[in-house]
Amino acid sequence: MQGYYIQLFSPHGLIRHHKPEIGRDKDTGGQVKYVLELLEALSHHPQVRKVDLFTRRIADKRVSETYNHEIETLSSKARIVRITCGGHLYKPKESLWDNLDEFVDKVIRFIEKQDDYPDIVHGHYADGNYIAGEISKIFEVPFIATGHSLGLNKKDILLKDGLSEDTINQKFNMTRRVQEEEESLRLASLIIVSTQHEIETQYRWYQNKDKARFRIISPGINNEVFYPFYRVGMPSFSIPLEQEQAMYRVSSEIERFLFAPGKPLILSIGRADKRKNFETIIDCFGQDKELQSMANLAIFAGVRKDITQMPPDEQEILTGLLLLMDKYDLYGKMALPKKNDPSLEVPEIYRLAAQRKGVFVNATPGENFGLTIVEAAACGLPIVASPTGGPKEIIGNARNGMLVNVQDTREIADALKKIIADTALWEKYSANGIRAGQEDYSWEAHVNAYIKSIDGICKPQILLKETQELPLGKKLMKADYFFISDLDGTLIEGEDATGLDAIKQWVDENKNKVIFGIASGRNKALTNAALRQFQFPEPDILICSAGTEIYYTRNFLPDPGWERHINHQWKRKELVAALDHYPGLHLQEADAQWEYKLSYYVTDRFNEGDLANLYKFLDDRRLRAKILLTDNRFLDILPVRAGKGNAVRYLSYKWQLPLDHFITAGNGGNDIDMLRGSTRGIVVSNHSPELELLKKSRHVYFARQKQAAGVMEGIRYYRDLHPAKTAKADPSDKNQK
Repeated sequence: MQGYYIQLFSPHGLIRHHKPEIGRDKDTGGQVKYVLELLEALSHHPQVRKVDLFTRRIADKRVSETYNHEIETLSSKARIVRITCGGHLYKPKESLWDNLDEFVDKVIRFIEKQDDYPDIVHGHYADGNYIAGEISKIFEVPFIATGHSLGLNKKDILLKDGLSEDTINQKFNMTRRVQEEEESLRLASLIIVSTQHEIETQYRWYQNKDKARFRIISPGINNEVFYPFYRVGMPSFSIPLEQEQAMYRVSSEIERFLFAPGKPLILSIGRADKRKNFETIIDCFGQDKELQSMANLAIFAGVRKDITQMPPDEQEILTGLLLLMDKYDLYGKMALPKKNDPSLEVPEIYRLAAQRKGVFVNATPGENFGLTIVEAAACGLPIVASPTGGPKEIIGNARNGMLVNVQDTREIADALKKIIADTALWEKYSANGIRAGQEDYSWEAHVNAYIKSIDGICKPQILLKETQELPLGKKLMKADYFFISDLDGTLIEGEDATGLDAIKQWVDENKNKVIFGIASGRNKALTNAALRQFQFPEPDILICSAGTEIYYTRNFLPDPGWERHINHQWKRKELVAALDHYPGLHLQEADAQWEYKLSYYVTDRFNEGDLANLYKFLDDRRLRAKILLTDNRFLDILPVRAGKGNAVRYLSYKWQLPLDHFITAGNGGNDIDMLRGSTRGIVVSNHSPELELLKKSRHVYFARQKQAAGVMEGIRYYRDLHPAKTAKADPSDKNQK
């Protein structure tokens, strides 16, 4: 068995394998840790032949130069691939949404360059799920989604904090995020969640919840990193120098805060986030003198240098923790260190607390999972956590701690004192947690369940016969030619489809070598009606509404990158208002209009001079647009970057096929920019007068026949003119001479 090629997508945050900066900011937290460990764990599985983690490439003096490396190789089977999108500077995830289509296009080009296609795409968070979903559509492979945290839940929290809905949408791009989360629920082959609680609470308000295919697979931990505290003292166990130094740093960093460092250590770790509820832990400790006499407190709230230089929300949280420390006069009893190294120091922090017979507190209410709980447990620390969400399921399974109301300081304090005071109970919880970490929450267990799930959604790899059609993405990349033709007046005219059968046969015989596309002035619905009426073969590409829409296949899968591209400087409302009373123009019917196309009828007296005047009229008002006049009757106004010709050039760029490998056919004025240039143009004999100017072009063939027969005549002409090239694209055409 060849094995799976898996692509993981996590575009935001600072992601690197060597010394990852987990906790550096709000975008470099648990998700980054998860995807890095999943990447490595998958690479060790025998059914995986390759796994790539795609993230954003960053060239910014404020962060390490390593984030600018295009490829970071972990092993012969695992890589981090960095894609440039949205410029080079590091940005928060909320500001990246408008750049994700650029990310998708560049991933496609990366796949084409390496000539290796994924078997599975797996997105992380809403932005990664969007990218994975788009790649899934193109390459027709299963799509797995992991939400990590969800927009509706965050929106609810922010509304309770007093933010308005408009502010939330503006600051966090929440509408777009929730929309993509709904799409992922509908489209994904699997939604991987950590707990049943996550399904019941986090997804409960989503409209597509009942359409989703959920699979519970608990996150794993690295047992070579998170191992029991007592192992260090065993005679046969040795650790590298780097780890010895980490142990020393951790001990020194905590002890410098404490008067009696040998006492049991109450520990909590997380980033500086209000949901981590560190304030309640300090209140609990500060209000209970008995607890202070029994133990010390250490809180690691992310990584900080200068609080005044941090984001406002993190400034507020950290300042609040320091003020609480001062309020209860906890100097010498509480440690609030400024930094920790997640890969080396965090495991030593857990083990140090376990050696001191301490307890780990996760005070987050409604935690989806609680990875720190599993990490601490695997090192031998008993747990105190919330009776809801992931902690309830973890502790219910492992039986390694106590569940309390984490908003009640008295309940937290009572649980801590009970565990610390009862040696037998502490030993029981410690042993149970170590066992669960080794057996139930290892990465090996996670990946085994993951691969089993993939086996259930992946079709067996079957050797493709020549008569079978390639999946769309592979076909688009491997095609020798793109054949794109106008519809009305070129392939058909009213009910007349003379010569169309020969085109259909040629397309069918070359389905894996020639991309067949329709470029029409019709909108999507009318184009689809014509495809059905005349029984066209399955098109690969559809350019509709005079080059303002690009779709793939008869299912009309949109190309979102094209819409983002043509939106540049397009001011539809202003154009409609400006042309409302323009002489000689009146709007066509509603079904002829589109968001990126304004269609008008013109009077019989409308001429080239009037066209020039219209351009000047718009230019004087700083309204940039492209104007297309067809048969001196129909006038289309499009974005400057739109049009059939620009759509063809966009496809050439996106799918990395030179323009001289595009055969285009047309008959009217809105086909001009598709026919001119380096493409191999075909003009049928029933063409409109506007195309006469193309007779000077050596790249345009004027057919003697009309409609589809003329198009087939042009195809044969190019085959005869360039036999070496077109023979590859048209091996069966000898039967059509």
